[in-house]
Amino acid sequence: MVDIGRLEVCHKSVLPSGSYMRLALIKEGESLICNRCGSVSHAQEFYLPYKGTYYCPQCIHYGRLTTEDYLVWNEQSIYQPRKIDFQWKGVLTVGQQKVADRIITNYQSSNDSLIWAVTGSGKTEMIFPLIKHALKSGGRVAVCSPRIDVCRELFPRIAEAFPNEHPLLLHGNSEENYRFCFLTICTMHQLLYFYHAFDLLIIDEADAFPYEGNTMLMFASKNALKENGRMLFLTATPSKFLLNHLRTNTEILKLPRRYHGRPLPVPKLVWQNNWSNCQHFWFKRKLVELVDRLIDHSFVLIFCPSILYMHQLYKQLVGIYGEQIMTTVHSEDPNRKEKVQLAREKSFKILITSTILERGVTFEQVSVIVIGANHRIYTKSCLVQIAGRVDRKGNQRNGEIYFIFNRKTTAMREAIYEIKWMNQLALEERRDGL
Repeated sequence: MVDIGRLEVCHKSVLPSGSYMRLALIKEGESLICNRCGSVSHAQEFYLPYKGTYYCPQCIHYGRLTTEDYLVWNEQSIYQPRKIDFQWKGVLTVGQQKVADRIITNYQSSNDSLIWAVTGSGKTEMIFPLIKHALKSGGRVAVCSPRIDVCRELFPRIAEAFPNEHPLLLHGNSEENYRFCFLTICTMHQLLYFYHAFDLLIIDEADAFPYEGNTMLMFASKNALKENGRMLFLTATPSKFLLNHLRTNTEILKLPRRYHGRPLPVPKLVWQNNWSNCQHFWFKRKLVELVDRLIDHSFVLIFCPSILYMHQLYKQLVGIYGEQIMTTVHSEDPNRKEKVQLAREKSFKILITSTILERGVTFEQVSVIVIGANHRIYTKSCLVQIAGRVDRKGNQRNGEIYFIFNRKTTAMREAIYEIKWMNQLALEERRDGL
């Protein structure tokens, strides 16, 4: 039996019985239409003459599909009310509870929701009641994110809250093979393997790369959702693209106040004309002075505009601070997971990173420095997310965020404006007793 909602690829000569099926790749005139990733390609460019078939080039990384293949799934209903063991003992704030109640109401009314909540507001905890409601009614739930680091951060928290659900963590380097479960945490690309599987699809960091503007992943998310399923988007920095592509029945809910009630840190600007040359005497001197001051009370997280620059900066600083208390981490680092965990355990005092840690990770007592904040890689959303790493957890109130730059960009101005705006909204909510 093919798993409920799990797509399998079968050649026409070995089609299983008792399941639904459709052609994986359809040729219409000169076009190829893929039913797994939704792409449309020019047929003659992707012809296999030795087999007399065509293939889809867009999702070939997930297994080649040809015009002789079928996508097979089983869509039988599994709605049976269940008792859910919910172990989270925390308490939601008044604002969080208001949002949590509303997204349940929307789910019951077959409406989608988008939570626009400031970084550090406790978005994960707010979705627990909705997950419990969906599971209790017999539904399947997937919590997805474009970033592996976010999924790794979410998984233990969700697993602890719902221990008897035995949730599954799926990504490109998953340690566990696929198995059927009612609660799945996965990267967006994993949704390509599902069809009409989930009653509730929660997309965390919905504005992040590579989901942002990616038509294939948008198609995959809609494909993985049941026809009457509901979507919930979570983001601190919704993009215009995301807002313009929401379904018409989506309600936007704002939460500008952090869980602990303290405001978002406003970035401090440090002009340095020669930041692009990390060997430059005056830049290096100013950076070391800043790190020396911050390291007395904080774990220091330094963001770099590229991996190459990150390595160059490390070489400049390791001679000063020593490799025992500092390291680097980036998307291609094979020890990325271990280094992030060691940083959480305060094994390092300085972590130099690419933008891979802009979201989805939490460190206690951290201050942040953004090198070259005017670089094109730093969008408004990216800068807001980076600033949100500060003062997320614990009782520390003296974490700081610095933008080192040589030209003030629109992204920098918009990021600072949005942070101040959200802080003002939070202050007004506090005055209103929320």
